[in-house]
Amino acid sequence: MVEHGVQAAPLTGHHLLPMLDSLLELIMNQTAESTAEKKRKSMTGRIVRRLIIFPMLAIAGLYFLSMTSSKPTNLGVVDGQLAKCPDSPNCVSTQTDDPKKTMMAVPFIGDSAQTLAKIKTAISSDCPRAKLCTESESYLHYEFTSLLFRFVDDVEFHVDDSNQVVHFRSASRVGHSDLGANRKRMKKICESLNQ
Repeated sequence: MVEHGVQAAPLTGHHLLPMLDSLLELIMNQTAESTAEKKRKSMTGRIVRRLIIFPMLAIAGLYFLSMTSSKPTNLGVVDGQLAKCPDSPNCVSTQTDDPKKTMMAVPFIGDSAQTLAKIKTAISSDCPRAKLCTESESYLHYEFTSLLFRFVDDVEFHVDDSNQVVHFRSASRVGHSDLGANRKRMKKICESLNQ
């Protein structure tokens, strides 16, 4: 066969074998690369799924934990005392001997009605997720709900007319640590009451 003045050599068995080997090698290399690429993509997909699923499970677990908490039965004033703080560090009180949990009572001038009104004003202006649950002539109980996980903290105020101070207790219902949230909250409220 002559094509443009060049004669093609006839294909024989010894020519075909190297060509078939080269073709087979090319196919195998592409298959190996394709398999490696699939494995890499599969591994990447698993990592991405885990990075999404595990945090979502943790968030769902924390949310479920916050929804299952119930109001403590020991709230209120008994013989001029608020409930003791639990052993966990997520509580502060003006009536505890534990130096890590204690805060100073807030002195006041005037009567208990004025002081309670001042407490309610401070909370309503600075704490949007606070709900007044119980009110008497010398006592307030609020529930403070966290924004993200909906954890509830119980905050109590007892106006002690005889000593002209406001005692308080702020405790988380669930968990062990509150990362200082109860102390920060009460410090802010105390600052508002001292103005």
